[in-house]
Amino acid sequence: MLTTDVPTTFDDLELPTNLLTTLTGLGYQHPTPVQVASIPHLLSGKDLLGHAPTGTGKTAAFSLPLLARIDVTKNTTQVLVLAPTRELAIQVTAAMKQYGADLKGLKTLSIYGGQDYGPQLQQLRAGQHVVVGTPGRVMDHIRRGTLKLDALEALVLDEADEMLKMGFLEDVEWILEQTPDTRQMALFSATMPREIKRIATRFMKSPETVSIKALIGAKAMINQRYSIMAAKEKPEALQKLLNFEAFEAVLIFVRTKVQTESLAELVSKSGHKVAAIHGDLAQSQREQIIKRLSKGQLDIVVATDVAARGLDVERISHVINFDAPHDAETYVHRIGRTGRAGRSGEAIIFLNKREERLIRGLERETQNKLTQYHLPTAVMIREKQLTDFAATLKTAVEAGAREDLIEVIDRIANELETDHLTIAAVMASQLLPERSSGSRKNGRYRGAKGGKPGAAARAAPRTRHRHRRSHSPDFPHQRAKRFLELKSGTINRLNPVRSSAQSPMKVA
Repeated sequence: MLTTDVPTTFDDLELPTNLLTTLTGLGYQHPTPVQVASIPHLLSGKDLLGHAPTGTGKTAAFSLPLLARIDVTKNTTQVLVLAPTRELAIQVTAAMKQYGADLKGLKTLSIYGGQDYGPQLQQLRAGQHVVVGTPGRVMDHIRRGTLKLDALEALVLDEADEMLKMGFLEDVEWILEQTPDTRQMALFSATMPREIKRIATRFMKSPETVSIKALIGAKAMINQRYSIMAAKEKPEALQKLLNFEAFEAVLIFVRTKVQTESLAELVSKSGHKVAAIHGDLAQSQREQIIKRLSKGQLDIVVATDVAARGLDVERISHVINFDAPHDAETYVHRIGRTGRAGRSGEAIIFLNKREERLIRGLERETQNKLTQYHLPTAVMIREKQLTDFAATLKTAVEAGAREDLIEVIDRIANELETDHLTIAAVMASQLLPERSSGSRKNGRYRGAKGGKPGAAARAAPRTRHRHRRSHSPDFPHQRAKRFLELKSGTINRLNPVRSSAQSPMKVA
């Protein structure tokens, strides 16, 4: 077994010049441990068994060496990548196209369910050097005779354990049986259950084994924490956490489709930009949500495990396990959505008293200690809001005020015989009302059991128009935005307080 953490450069890995040029243009400087360990073996044509969690850079680890060996003069499928979900298939395809941008004539195609056969058939007939697909759709094309694997040089199983969980094991074995015995094979999996080892034994030839656990623990800077509470306390605890933590983007995991929608609705009432992802969404809707999250048009996504598979967005700084996962392996995949590309990340899990026993198993699986997370108090949240408000206001003041508004303030001061500081304080109090933070219970949250409303919903008066409040310009954070836009014509260009140290201004 090879375990590596040796620093090197891509130049040391003997990749072709055109790929190195592309990597330089993309800003890639140093390969990750899984890339250092995998690329030489795959370049030499050896089979590879990679024990590597998501987020370690394994897509580039298999894409770069396999792209280096493609002969673009041959109009045949030379590389086949199997992925558990369409989202992952799309992302792997995009990555391989990006890495192969300087390989003239390279053709890459993703095929997956939920997509019309017409365009896929047309492109497959035209010939594709690389095909990335989900097992079901790949099987369909093989049976139709539209995907020919006679000239296949290499096959990759990406996130093999996820394919096992989703029931694709027999499909994967059937596909492997259709490939030439001479083909090279790479298998990557975050965990190594017995069934995955059996596939490796049956279909791989003396594979090199690479074990990379750099995602978990201090090396990847993922800070894992837990908080013990009753189920009815979770919605309010989540509100407190979101109002206090400095985050860039958050992924929240729940168990059911109903929970994704009700929890997203509840979170939106705090002024956050949030969306729900679940299995009933059309593929185009899911892709649109992921794109909006990547571009910063969304800050929070509430998802089920199935819907979040393949979700790869670098700006996710926090993963919140609102509901505990069914097993430790699922936990590893969940928290792997943060701390990507060498960035730091936060993983927080809500547990009830009976679930506290799960902590030891999670620590054993991740080889890292989980520390207790203490929810912020109302005073702590209020102090942070005031700090964020002051920073935002300072930025606006430095940008300069409009002369016509200065004249208005000056006239009011003269008419009321008061000073400008008092007027500024009164205006600030309108933007940031004094009230308890994190204690709002005016949302409806449907819990996991029987779709019943959560504690927040049961506590709320059933007023017909109550939930329209977040759409009103009188909601505190929206009043602040309107005031700052009036105060300075340049405020719309500002991006106040969005760093690792400070979060956007939020008013409870």
